[in-house]
Amino acid sequence: MKSFLQQLVHHLLTTYPSLDNVVLILPSKRAGTVLRTTLAKTANKTCFAPKIYSIENFVEHISELETANSTEQLFTLYKAYLTLEAEEKDNFSSFTKWGQILLQDFNEIDRYLIDTKDIFSYLADIQEINHWSLQKDKSEIISNYIEFWNQLHPLYTAFNQLLKEKNLGHQGLIYRTACEQLPQYISSNSNKNHIFVGFNALNTAESFIIQEILSKGNAEIFWDSDPYFLNDPVHDAGYFIRQHQKTWTWLQNKPLKGVTNYYSENKNINIIGVPKNVSQMKYVGNLLLEIHQENPEILKNAAVVLGDENLLNPLLNSIPQEIDTVNITMGYPLTSTPLASLFSQFLDLYLKRDGEGWYYQQILDFLSHPYIQILFTEERRNNASLLVDTIKKNNWAFVNSNNLKSAAPDILELIDLFFYQGPLNGAKFLVHCQEIILKLKDKFSSSKDHLGLEYLYKFYSLFNQLQEMVIKYAFINDLRSMESLYTELLRTETLDFQGEPLEGLQIMGMLESRALDFETIILTSVNEDILPSGKSNNSFIPFDLKKYYQLPTYKEKDAVYTYHFYRLLQRAKNIYLVYNTEPDVLEGGEKSRLLIQLLTDENKIPQINEIIAAPEIHTAPKTLQSINKDLALMDLIKKHASNGFSPTSLSNYIRNPIDFYKRNLLGINDVMEVEETVASNTFGTIVHDSLEDLYKPYINQFLDPTMIKSMQGKVKTTVLHHFAKSFAEGDISKGKNLIAYQVVLRYISNFLAIELDTIKKHKIRILGIEENLRLELSVPGTEFPVILKGKLDRIDEIDGILRIIDYKTGRVTQPQVELVEWDSLIEEYEYSKAFQLLCYALMYYANTPIHSIEAGIISFKNLNSGVLSFATKEKKGSRSKDNQITQETMALFTTALNQLIAEICNPNIPLTEKEV
Repeated sequence: MKSFLQQLVHHLLTTYPSLDNVVLILPSKRAGTVLRTTLAKTANKTCFAPKIYSIENFVEHISELETANSTEQLFTLYKAYLTLEAEEKDNFSSFTKWGQILLQDFNEIDRYLIDTKDIFSYLADIQEINHWSLQKDKSEIISNYIEFWNQLHPLYTAFNQLLKEKNLGHQGLIYRTACEQLPQYISSNSNKNHIFVGFNALNTAESFIIQEILSKGNAEIFWDSDPYFLNDPVHDAGYFIRQHQKTWTWLQNKPLKGVTNYYSENKNINIIGVPKNVSQMKYVGNLLLEIHQENPEILKNAAVVLGDENLLNPLLNSIPQEIDTVNITMGYPLTSTPLASLFSQFLDLYLKRDGEGWYYQQILDFLSHPYIQILFTEERRNNASLLVDTIKKNNWAFVNSNNLKSAAPDILELIDLFFYQGPLNGAKFLVHCQEIILKLKDKFSSSKDHLGLEYLYKFYSLFNQLQEMVIKYAFINDLRSMESLYTELLRTETLDFQGEPLEGLQIMGMLESRALDFETIILTSVNEDILPSGKSNNSFIPFDLKKYYQLPTYKEKDAVYTYHFYRLLQRAKNIYLVYNTEPDVLEGGEKSRLLIQLLTDENKIPQINEIIAAPEIHTAPKTLQSINKDLALMDLIKKHASNGFSPTSLSNYIRNPIDFYKRNLLGINDVMEVEETVASNTFGTIVHDSLEDLYKPYINQFLDPTMIKSMQGKVKTTVLHHFAKSFAEGDISKGKNLIAYQVVLRYISNFLAIELDTIKKHKIRILGIEENLRLELSVPGTEFPVILKGKLDRIDEIDGILRIIDYKTGRVTQPQVELVEWDSLIEEYEYSKAFQLLCYALMYYANTPIHSIEAGIISFKNLNSGVLSFATKEKKGSRSKDNQITQETMALFTTALNQLIAEICNPNIPLTEKEV
């Protein structure tokens, strides 16, 4: 198979004895590079190469204007906008949101050589009709709105004039100017042979330029198409060339050059559905490996064409290591680099800073950035982690520069650089960014991070460009405008890959594939809204007006994609069309209509193999974790036993032995976090500590109303004191924390009110508050010491009956403290509250021998139920129950407790997970 460019080279060498007067114009620079190389390899004599242009460069050459970059265009448009006589004008940040759309419309109007006065007049009239009103006088908003549309033509004129003064132009202006200067170009280049190669869809200016050169000069045009599409009156792949045949006088009654009949040949077409985007890239990687293992030579004439160019990064990570030569035509987006996220976060810090400082989560996210970790690490000391720990420890919901300096006095310079205390404008922000780059440069140079240094160079150039803009245009010195500009610049910048452009596997986007041919094609993301791109209309010009002025609509865009799709298939032998089987509104819809069209082509159906690919998923059956007690684990158990089992740790074991292993033996507690709102454990601590302070002065005294009222007067100050102690520097003056503070006040006030009512009917004496209890147990079969320990919230005497009270800030109900079967106590977690009460009773019994005792829980979420007393019952549902904890009760509980602890301490019984 001869490629389209090889055929062209053959024509050039056989038709033109000398190529130095030949001018070749192609759709893209990439096609020009391949053509030049093909010519050098094919020519069997030394000759001067022809002049090769991409169409954009050729038109720019005719116009004698340089293309202004997108940022320059945006600034010039805003400068022109400021010259208008409108009363109110948007700031630069607001302007950028609609200025980009206006640039596209101006560009399109000029490329299609539309009468600007005419179209802008129509546009203004349409908007006025849309906003008509029954009222005689229009409102100020509508008047301003209509005025904006009336100002479009003056804005267009001023914008183009400003660009021309600098010998610059946007693409449309360059095309319109080229059309005006075309007669001069043709007359001064009459000795040149112009050859137009591989074109399809052309705007009005391109069509005019090509037709004029064809009719008035020595010129020819080669079309890269196939009769299969051209002879089908409804096939979109031939839509534009059929239009040219009808409308171009020069083409009348002439055969189309370059058209070859390759599409009808037998092909191996594979349509592969793969779920999700990353899976597509993994599939492509696997496919490339299979092809390489079968025949590595195939990949020398193969291309992976990305329908969605955002998938370049996952594709690069999926290419097998066995493939050693890859050429990437596309640039790597600067937005995908880690440095882009660093500066975006840095800018965001100052955009979101308020009077209280920075919200802690934003600081934590910023400090966790890998490049910040590198910068903040000195002599193996990670100051970023130190700052994170300090913020969490001190519970800073909002952080300022002084907080950070006090936490890390060794890195004041870095803190001043990143967390600047004063106001920051655009110019100062850029100075900080450049300083950050220089500091990172030192780090990357010492670690020989060449890729990181490449990122830094690109960003240093970008910030230099931004600095020039800030100096030149005063209106972008605020941070909001800087954000718009930075985002726009970043979106257009890429890192170019270095490599041999014509060797090995080629990776490219759809547009780079124009006029190029490969034997093996892998095309990805063949989904609706990607290929073709869908009915998006990012324009101020309505659809009807576009149709009237013959501007391109989604119909023409669909035909462009159809041409590129079928042109790729035209000469290829092995074709793999990969699509995403999971439709997603944001990432492309269902299978593309191009695939449906292919599957309905009777001539191609026998050559198509359609499959759905999915990764193999091996689901391992869920097995409950089991940990054998080796010597190291037994040492941990012995250590824990000698320090003391608490009722809570034993409850953890009953709930799930693996929880007990992680929390109580290994000491893996929840990660320390900033308590932006009061956590439940902190809430409970504050209630317990406040009640301890209030009751402590009255130990061994009978409570009377005077005491309770005295306590009621101290509730607020006591609670505030314990909030400050337990909630560190957390703010309780607003939001959920204020609610939590009020709830604690209400809990304690309600409790004291109930206590006041109770002492009017009963005599209550407080015997102990927050008592630390400890008991050495003798567990049969266990040879090492075992201690039971705990803190008892309250011991009192009510009407002569001794009572143990445990406070719970959560909700507890009566059935949770009533026991029927003793085995349930150490097997079922729902009886954990009863288990804990009996543990406290056992420890108290050992220290204070008595005949009987009662125990109960006061649930602050269930205060109206009073003390929820422990009781034993003969059967569930029975109303007959015994609240007394006697020596017999203690003996039965001791047996159950010893059985539980013996199980924990038995080296032959593994810690086995329970399903919770």
